[in-house]
Amino acid sequence: MKTITIERQYGSGGREVGTLLANSLNIPFYDSNLLLVAAEKYGINPGVMAEHDEKRQSNFLFGLSMVTDGYLNQEKIMLPYKLYQAQSDTIVRLAEEGPCVFVGRCAEHILRQHHYDDLLNVFIYASSMDQRRQRAIKVDHISEKEADSYIAKKDKERRDYYYFHTGKEWGVMENYDLCLNTTTMGYQLCADVIRDALRRDK
Repeated sequence: MKTITIERQYGSGGREVGTLLANSLNIPFYDSNLLLVAAEKYGINPGVMAEHDEKRQSNFLFGLSMVTDGYLNQEKIMLPYKLYQAQSDTIVRLAEEGPCVFVGRCAEHILRQHHYDDLLNVFIYASSMDQRRQRAIKVDHISEKEADSYIAKKDKERRDYYYFHTGKEWGVMENYDLCLNTTTMGYQLCADVIRDALRRDK
């Protein structure tokens, strides 16, 4: 069985699709819980891992924070790279243990870089903006007024993070084996289609 990597728009339900898929295949599922695995192994504060999760730290305020008494703080400069490396090593180690489902965190690129080709790469999106708004309100407790800007911010963070570490465009269909729309298909059917694609590839 192949390992499945899932990239997803914010609010599309990619995590739910991944969970349903992993449960039906009886294989491990890794999303934000991957941060805890990496933090434990590398002795990194889980809170720091979560703070930098799928975010490219390149804004003006972060640049200012790297300067201490007029000197560049090398430790802060290297922190995003250190965290990404810890996460990358963890993804490779977990994939080597057996088939699993990874959501986000450049898993497809990381495994390709380590010549791990036994993959099925999926992008999950939602064509309904209202569906995404409702998810932001329900999951992250965002007000309806702020939902659209929050969704745009989250997608931008994922896009910038993905490009920074891979040099590829996030969400471009040529980078994936399957692109599935949860608005028209729902979570369960998306999981079923991915599972069927695995069977047909045997």
